[in-house]
Amino acid sequence: MARRSGLGRGLGALIPTGVTGETGSALQEIPVSAVQPNTFQPRTTFDEESLAALTASIRELGVLQPILVRPRGADGFELVAGERRWRAAKRAGLQTIPAIVRPVADTRVLEQALVENLQREDLNPIDEAAAYQQLVEDFHVTHEEIATRVGKSRAAVTNTLRLFQLPASIQKMVADAKLSAGHARALLGTPDRAFQELLAKRAATEGLSVRAVEDAVREHDQRGQKPSKSSKSNKLRAPGLLELEELLSAHLDTRVKVDMGASKGRVMIEFATLEDLERLYRAMTEPRPKD
Repeated sequence: MARRSGLGRGLGALIPTGVTGETGSALQEIPVSAVQPNTFQPRTTFDEESLAALTASIRELGVLQPILVRPRGADGFELVAGERRWRAAKRAGLQTIPAIVRPVADTRVLEQALVENLQREDLNPIDEAAAYQQLVEDFHVTHEEIATRVGKSRAAVTNTLRLFQLPASIQKMVADAKLSAGHARALLGTPDRAFQELLAKRAATEGLSVRAVEDAVREHDQRGQKPSKSSKSNKLRAPGLLELEELLSAHLDTRVKVDMGASKGRVMIEFATLEDLERLYRAMTEPRPKD
């Protein structure tokens, strides 16, 4: 399967052929079968659900971010970074994969090229999310560090990464500018993936606003809730509940929802990745500095 022409136009600029060190480097398409995993890769297991989602995304969009390899033998290559993308590309049936070929793995140069070029304004949101994901996975850069380097808030970085939680068909619509990132984030308000896809198509064809998508998601989830004996009491939220939600959201820098029942309540905290969950844990357990 060839890469879609036009998609990833910004990524070509992220890591151009001119990103070279003393030993030189090249951005090129190489055979997937010519790549061997890194024998020093400490990661031996990969989340099956996450890998399946990435495979579906690659079938729709192609490989958005090149892998990093070094030459091995006459016609072979050894992975330095990007094993998930390489595994997903094999599953998707791709014959070739975009790769940075470096005789010496100068990952610092590649990381710097990514960070510097992420400040461009002509990247589509999926390209941007892919670059963030590569920084997180391949170079272990935290959301906070990315935000500092590209001049955005940590929440903006996390919200962009959350786009990968959407079905591949919706990611494709965002990449093709048929949906905005705001519409896509609104769709994340429901876990119903089938409804997400139906509403995305409707938003694109009818030109729905982001607010209209948010309202449709809210109405859908409310209809899907099973009625209970306490439903009447839940219609009016307790005084101060909304304020507490906002305070928790501001403190944790993510969306927080509080449900109050007749005998007990529930707090739902959204997170994007395992690294983001660890950040939330620290925010909830570490003492705040005194003024």
